[in-house]
Amino acid sequence: MKFFINSSFNQKNSGIEHAQLKRAKLFRDHGEAFKMIFREWNPRLHRYLNDVGVADNEILSMFDFFQDAEQVEDKIVHAQDLRFGVRNVIHFKDEEKHLYNVQTNTNQLVARVHYYTEEDDNERVSMVEIFDAFGNLYRVDNYDFRGFLSLTQWYTPDNKIGTEVWYDVHGKPVLESFNRYNTKKEYKKEGWRLTFGKAIYIFPTIDELMKHFYNLINEKYWSDTALNVFILDRTHLGDWSVLELDRPVYTVLHLHNSHAGDAQDTMHSVMNNFYEYGLTNINRYDAVVSATQKQTCDVMARFKPQTKCFTIPVGIIPDAVFDLPRVPMAERDQHSVVMTCRVAPEKNVGLVARSIGLAKAMIPDINLTVYGYIDHRDNDAAKKAIDAAIEEFDLQDAVKLYDYTNDVASVQRKGQVYALASVMEGFNLSLMEAQSNGMVSVTYDVNYGPNDLVVDQENGYVIPFNEGFSWQETDQMVEAMAEKFVELFSDADKLQAMSDKAFELSDRFSEANVWAAWQELLTDANEKAFHYVPQTQYGLKENGE
Repeated sequence: MKFFINSSFNQKNSGIEHAQLKRAKLFRDHGEAFKMIFREWNPRLHRYLNDVGVADNEILSMFDFFQDAEQVEDKIVHAQDLRFGVRNVIHFKDEEKHLYNVQTNTNQLVARVHYYTEEDDNERVSMVEIFDAFGNLYRVDNYDFRGFLSLTQWYTPDNKIGTEVWYDVHGKPVLESFNRYNTKKEYKKEGWRLTFGKAIYIFPTIDELMKHFYNLINEKYWSDTALNVFILDRTHLGDWSVLELDRPVYTVLHLHNSHAGDAQDTMHSVMNNFYEYGLTNINRYDAVVSATQKQTCDVMARFKPQTKCFTIPVGIIPDAVFDLPRVPMAERDQHSVVMTCRVAPEKNVGLVARSIGLAKAMIPDINLTVYGYIDHRDNDAAKKAIDAAIEEFDLQDAVKLYDYTNDVASVQRKGQVYALASVMEGFNLSLMEAQSNGMVSVTYDVNYGPNDLVVDQENGYVIPFNEGFSWQETDQMVEAMAEKFVELFSDADKLQAMSDKAFELSDRFSEANVWAAWQELLTDANEKAFHYVPQTQYGLKENGE
């Protein structure tokens, strides 16, 4: 079995989740069995994954596993179906807050029943707050979207979550966590208790619990002829534990981002903290995967690993995309620049907006459209940078921000130029998708992905950094990007030629080419020699059996 390891999956996701979905489809199309592994409890997990084509038998959440809830028949629980041990309760609906207040006939509040809203209009129960006779909240019941009580949170007298209890689908407690003050007077989760099979296990951390989970699934899907493959898409969820399992496995350290803290100084910069443990122990893994050949070469040059290194693009362009008719530049929104990304500080959307402002002097109708959810870190620094650019260059009609969209392709088939100004990348799926839809790219010489996906002066421009460059020198960067916008929008023939090349070079990421890259790794996994001697199961009982 092939396991893709991640934390969770939501309605809005990052590039890693999108990369996993593309890989899942590729493996599914080629009959390669896989499971998407998730650590965090998420009552909507199956709903979100089902909506994007992932079947329940391809999902394996740690909590689902212990709750025996991997595949559950959907059931709708309404507020009126719940019982609170109180007679003649009355339900008062609060449509604005999407809940029912449950009260006695003397107006005493018994419970507040919340229901799911954004997914459907069936008013299926999502959360129930339960109050004592004095009006104090003492318990919160959380329901899985599929219609069963999944988690109860018991509150302390000072209104903190004390104990959390997860149930199986039949209502039996199977997992508990405990929140308490430590010696530093910090209120933290201090332990887990698992009831599984006929045994009770105690774990100090969720990482230890996760390791136990890995051991169990490795045993469940064990084969005497080929090892299970654990692919660490989010390394912190298993970088040490997959190396310490009871039975042999084939381990893959997947680098979805730059391995260096400073992506422009890959040989000397401090390591990206997410990969520090993995890279320090690089020779203990069976394989390291990078999305670009440039990063593979840099990893080999810096760490000189004895483990095998593979270059496998995280982006895959479906065959159906190559069959679509090409949209000429003349039929697209004129002088349009598009970005599909999180509006986050490291994405530098404000810098692109300033470039639009400078280019507007030569291309009056140039415009920028951004699709992506806003990251509110650093006191809304990213959004404020965009607003400042709009104010400085009077771009109220030229720069538009829209929410995250699932229909990226239709947006990109209307746009002409795709802009990228990230501090660092691991690949950049949006850029690849934009090129497959014929958009011309303008980016900086950033590791990794942008300077690999964009072939300078063929399918776009890679703006070089001057010697001694610093990300603080934004005026110079803004001017350089603005010049490229003007150059492209002033020469229709060049813009069309680069669009044609964008279509052609996208073949690098076809299903056939990416599957061939994965086959190299899977063949290596199948050929790995291993030896396992199980512990004896005989003569251990009191009667000697």
